[in-house]
Amino acid sequence: MAEKIKKRFGNRNKSETQLHKDDITIVDTNVARKAVIATALGNAMEWFDFGIYSYLAVTIGMVFFPALSGPTQLVYTFATFSVAFLVRPLGGLFFGMLGDRLGRKKILSITLVIMALSTLSIGLIPSYASIGITAPILLLVARMVQGFSTGGEYSGAMTFIAESTPDKKRGFMSSGLEVGTLVGFIAGSGLVTLLTFMLGPEKMLAWGWRIPFFIAAPIGLIGLYLRNHLEETPAFKAMEEQEKKNKSQQRTIKTILFYHWPQILKGLIIVFFYNVVDYMVLSYMPSHLNAVLGYGETKGLLLILIVMLIMIPIVLTIGYFSDRIGKKPLIIGGLVGLILLSIPSFKLIGSGSNLQVFFGLMILSVLLAAFLGTMPSLLPSLFFTEVRYGALAITYNISASLFGGTTPLIMAWMIKVTENRMVPAYYLMATCLIGVVAMSFVKETSGRALRGSAPAVEEKHEIADILDEPKEALWWKEEKAKLDERVDEDKQE
Repeated sequence: MAEKIKKRFGNRNKSETQLHKDDITIVDTNVARKAVIATALGNAMEWFDFGIYSYLAVTIGMVFFPALSGPTQLVYTFATFSVAFLVRPLGGLFFGMLGDRLGRKKILSITLVIMALSTLSIGLIPSYASIGITAPILLLVARMVQGFSTGGEYSGAMTFIAESTPDKKRGFMSSGLEVGTLVGFIAGSGLVTLLTFMLGPEKMLAWGWRIPFFIAAPIGLIGLYLRNHLEETPAFKAMEEQEKKNKSQQRTIKTILFYHWPQILKGLIIVFFYNVVDYMVLSYMPSHLNAVLGYGETKGLLLILIVMLIMIPIVLTIGYFSDRIGKKPLIIGGLVGLILLSIPSFKLIGSGSNLQVFFGLMILSVLLAAFLGTMPSLLPSLFFTEVRYGALAITYNISASLFGGTTPLIMAWMIKVTENRMVPAYYLMATCLIGVVAMSFVKETSGRALRGSAPAVEEKHEIADILDEPKEALWWKEEKAKLDERVDEDKQE
């Protein structure tokens, strides 16, 4: 249980930087671990669906778009996948604002239920051969409902974990969220690979493709049970206590965009390069191997499955080191690595040799791990507690919708137009160049308190060291004072 007494520092004069031991949160690590598991399971659910859809992209194209073929069919399949991302900002806006008002826990339970039901419904849709054009329309509706719910899911999960963990372990424990991503994707892709091997192409096309979608329901029930047994985050509870005593600034979309736009802009660019790399490697690559390179479907799926299994300990290791050397060096290292190695990686992937394809995929995956192990703790740290969920949901989902979920569609279309298989490598390089510039404007916050919150520690003996350097402990105080001054000046005008 998080041990929290009154948050006094929020009521003092803005120019003061004082801190008392009762201001500091002592986090029970066992409770923090439960929070990581419960939130990671929801993320696993989201990526279980992504894994299914990506690995069944060719089959889904045949079921719902039988009049088309080859790359064109793949474009339509990924267009249906990508269109769900158009409603993600709406879902993020809706659930994010509610999360800052009602609490993180309640909203995360709601998004998980909607996500599970919408994934289940895809498996129930009749084929184009049975009901004609209604089939792809229903698929589109189901994907849009998924997009709306996931709009509040991932940003809420990042917020919940970041606010539930000790400052010095936030990177490592938050990286568990992306372990959920990989486990979900592995489960989805592994299941598709197994079914493809056992049933064969004909039965998979006839009915086997539906099975993975049916499994969403029990996963959702387990996740809902775990989330309902969590406590609200210490940071949110402390903020509620403070707001009961003081009239707080009303949180609206307008105030978030007007006063927090510098952090939102940084977040948009960070999420841009993060999602492009993420969706390129995990969502697009299976279809690239199969439809573009003509690589054996089962062989390609199995190869990527092995790569993702290897990634799990790498992501946790990156998270561990991010608490010790900082997140920025690791992220910039990953960006520079992709700029230098994207072309060699895609040449290896296009070689046709099993070993070379594996090494090409591993290079991209290790560099992606530099982001997976750091982003879940970096992104929530950009915003103050009172707007964290809402601002992060807006930031993440706008950028993910424009650049992340559309990556498979853009790649399929660009390869079709240019007939150049190296287009994905060039796209990655350009994206990462922008990322290097953006990261130079991001403040390192590893091992420090979240913006707007008191320090969070694991052991009581850590409190003495924090009290010796209150200005460092409340490093965000000056930034908050300037923000409050702007708000006050605008009110007077």
